[in-house]
Amino acid sequence: MRSLLRFFVSIGVVVLMAACHRTADDVQVRKAIAESAAAAEAGHAGDTVAALTDDFDGNTGQLDKPSLANLVRVTAIRGQTVHAVIGPVSVERRGDRRVATFTVTLAAGQGVLPDQAGVYRVDTGWRKDDGTWRCFTASWRRSL
Repeated sequence: MRSLLRFFVSIGVVVLMAACHRTADDVQVRKAIAESAAAAEAGHAGDTVAALTDDFDGNTGQLDKPSLANLVRVTAIRGQTVHAVIGPVSVERRGDRRVATFTVTLAAGQGVLPDQAGVYRVDTGWRKDDGTWRCFTASWRRSL
């Protein structure tokens, strides 16, 4: 009876360890998304793009890492604000990569992106670079 109990406890520990490992990756991706959104709202360009790879591709060539950083800089220099409210983030494992999907609601202060404010569905691709999850691609489309 004791050996059976030890067996089930051992299996439980292995399952929990595997679940914790997967959760840690998902949590890292979610945290990076939240930190990027907060940095963009604060006008911190470097922190906004910190989770992006150098070869980041946004909406099939519409936006790269330097362009996004410059957009945040220009907004901050003008004293304008952009607000980003991130909806629930779904993270799916695809081999050694992750795909994170979420909605973002963009609202802006006066004079900033009025035609681009709205709700967007965002799909992002993530890979691990030197032990850190980095976003290498993103696509978005207006959903409302």
